[in-house]
Amino acid sequence: MASVAQFLRSKVSQTVWTTEASASVYDAIAIMAYRKVGALIVAHQGRLAGIVTERDYARKIVLMERSSRDTPVRDIMSAEVRYVGPHQTTDECMAVMTEHRIRYLPVITARQVIGMVSIGDLIKNQIAEQELTIRQLEHYIHGDGFHAGRNGVQTQSAQL
Repeated sequence: MASVAQFLRSKVSQTVWTTEASASVYDAIAIMAYRKVGALIVAHQGRLAGIVTERDYARKIVLMERSSRDTPVRDIMSAEVRYVGPHQTTDECMAVMTEHRIRYLPVITARQVIGMVSIGDLIKNQIAEQELTIRQLEHYIHGDGFHAGRNGVQTQSAQL
């Protein structure tokens, strides 16, 4: 089971996209679409103020027939931000997300956002870990002498 720090290092993009609380919802959604992400960290005067997601947009703009161009992000963002630290495990992230029914978790250390973990990221990671376990078990059952060493690299055991 990987730590969040290990997991973040393995992500293709480690950029955390942000928007200002005063920005229009339209501008925030445009950033999400352009960057192909489902959530942005919301900053106010350089500090973490909240998180805004596509779900916030759907529920608080579209369904309430509000104008995304006239509504500031601060009006729809989630100000109570659930987050994890880099030392926590990916399983702990899944537990937080499941318990609070959220899809995105900022990773925070020393009051600074260093990454973002999505439920999709975690599921992809979990599938990869399960595939590795299956391969290890298959090799063990077949007795071919291969096993996964550190970081999933396969090595061959000497059989005397």
